[in-house]
Amino acid sequence: MSEPKALHFGAGNIGRGFIGPLLVESGYHVVFADVDSDTIDKLNEAGHYTVHIIGDECQRQLISSISGVLSHNDDVLSVFSDPTVQLVTTAVGPNILEKVAPTIAKGLQARRQAGAGSLNIIACENMVGQTAQLARYVFQYLTTEDKSWVDAHVGFASCSVDCIVPPCDPDRKTLDVHVEDFQEWIVDEDALRMAIDPKVKGMQLTQDLDAFVERKLFTLNCAHAIAAYLGYVKRYRTVDQATQDDQIRDIVRGALNECGAALIMKHHFDRAAHMEYIEKILRRISDPSLGDSVVRVGRQPLRKLGKTDRLLGPANLARKYGLPDDNLMRGVAAAFLYNAEDDKEGTELQDKVKRSGIAKVVEEITGYLEGSEAHAKIIEAYRNLEQQ
Repeated sequence: MSEPKALHFGAGNIGRGFIGPLLVESGYHVVFADVDSDTIDKLNEAGHYTVHIIGDECQRQLISSISGVLSHNDDVLSVFSDPTVQLVTTAVGPNILEKVAPTIAKGLQARRQAGAGSLNIIACENMVGQTAQLARYVFQYLTTEDKSWVDAHVGFASCSVDCIVPPCDPDRKTLDVHVEDFQEWIVDEDALRMAIDPKVKGMQLTQDLDAFVERKLFTLNCAHAIAAYLGYVKRYRTVDQATQDDQIRDIVRGALNECGAALIMKHHFDRAAHMEYIEKILRRISDPSLGDSVVRVGRQPLRKLGKTDRLLGPANLARKYGLPDDNLMRGVAAAFLYNAEDDKEGTELQDKVKRSGIAKVVEEITGYLEGSEAHAKIIEAYRNLEQQ
């Protein structure tokens, strides 16, 4: 019997440190597709790399049964045509999904022509409904006949992924990656077109994905972002350093408690279990062995200030249920002060503030009208943070 294969777009830290290893452990040969020819050459030459798992005890995991193809040439189309490939995953970042969609569309056309059968696609980007969004992009490049075939044979399953993978030192010319010892991958079972076989170690199937997506985005990502933005304001280098600051830690914990109350009301989570989940999140982002920089975690502030993303999403949910949101609003305010070098969105955000003033920009981005209670809370917190 042929070895099952999985095609993974994105040979970066998430792909090599989280998704790829789980697939390899589960018996798949993983073909990484990426635009970086240097990384692909290294993967093919070495045929393996090491994942360093950070926890109470550092462990090493050798990852083999891998290969690589460039994602912008015809080699990747031949992978789609291989009937032993029944799973396609991505970890390219939310802003790149649209760019890989034409290639995936061509790959699905090639698979249909080859009669290679059904497959599932799971995008693992850190956003709500990432795979559904990818599907919309892909369908723009399909013919009517291809769309009918894809509807019948291709599952686009959204998911919730949770694993902190800090970037490696770019000066270290290695494929090795460091990851934390916590991993969670929850997939929408109803969207699959075929059973995932072999089963993927650590993958949990659910028929209530939205609850898990919001729990993770509005807890881990919310806490991570608020700690990073407040840490940036107070000139800390890493997130764990920021969380050692009593003021920052109190705001982060307060924000999670505010949003937690809303999540419990909406999704009927067990209160004690969710409180323990919050404590686990605080322990994870405070781990000094991760050395996760506030600049990395805070990058792309405009995206992270999206109305359903990790800052405004929980704030809006708390407001929907008439619950306190003071700490969440402090986190939102801190994001408006983020201006790291080489971050285009940070620069764009600060340019907006210089041109229009913070009050107008807060109204534009958040949707909270100037003069409203929510708007006033953000402005007050912003002014206080400016003084630090």
